Amino acid sequence: MATKLFIGGLSWDTSSEGLQAAFAEFGEVTEAKVVTDRDTGRSRGFGFVTFADDAGAQSAKDSMDGVSLDGRNIRVDVANDRPRGGGGGGGGGGGGNRY
Repeated sequence: MATKLFIGGLSWDTSSEGLQAAFAEFGEVTEAKVVTDRDTGRSRGFGFVTFADDAGAQSAKDSMDGVSLDGRNIRVDVANDRPRGGGGGGGGGGGGNRY
């Protein structure tokens, strides 16, 4: 089963390719992505690495948490999948007069 790790505290200089290279020694990385600002394209300082198996992910988490990558100490934890929902907004009452 694939396991996704959250990587925080990334340097602005860390790329998705650099992130993949840093974690590849722990197992098969199926995806590595540095999250960027959609307007500026600049790194937001965090990313995700997905491993093909749990053992590789656990090994990477244990070995890389607190380690310096591109001059910054990174934080590594298991990612929590957030539901992708559109929703939100709204509320407020319906019509009617308010006196």
